[in-house]
Amino acid sequence: MREHTYSFEVDETPEEIWAVLHPKVRRAADGPRRVIEHGGVRIEIINEGDENGQGLVRTCTFKVPKLLLSGGVGRSWECVTEVVPNRSSRYEAVGKPLWSKATGWHRLEPVTDGRTRVEFGETYHAFNPVLRLLLERYVHHFISKDNDRLVRTAIEEGVARRRARAAAPEATG
Repeated sequence: MREHTYSFEVDETPEEIWAVLHPKVRRAADGPRRVIEHGGVRIEIINEGDENGQGLVRTCTFKVPKLLLSGGVGRSWECVTEVVPNRSSRYEAVGKPLWSKATGWHRLEPVTDGRTRVEFGETYHAFNPVLRLLLERYVHHFISKDNDRLVRTAIEEGVARRRARAAAPEATG
């Protein structure tokens, strides 16, 4: 099994970060499925889960090594299994190629007033013992190598957009 963890601090509150990572739940009657695209990753929300996102079900596509013979595209099916609003979230996933299971989590820790430490982690475990021995380390490194930058960028840009939207009515009023 492979594990990747990292953390960083940002000048945002846990509530602001949570609102970016877990936007308000939109029920199916509100329109088409929600799709998120960021840095070569596409996430389609199949079921939004409860008001906090627990039970959310999503599919993801992302880049994988072409030697896996999938056209360079990996897929996962994920379910958010634990949620503590404004604090932490955890998901379980099954992915392919290199049939695997994964667990991911993030935790938000206030550092000072208006500053938060974001901790993110994931595990990756290939089912096939031969492919696990030959390819698990390489594939996990390939799919997780940009996560540090992508997660931080998504949070910082998302909070900046929310702040700009919130300030817009004040500027016109």
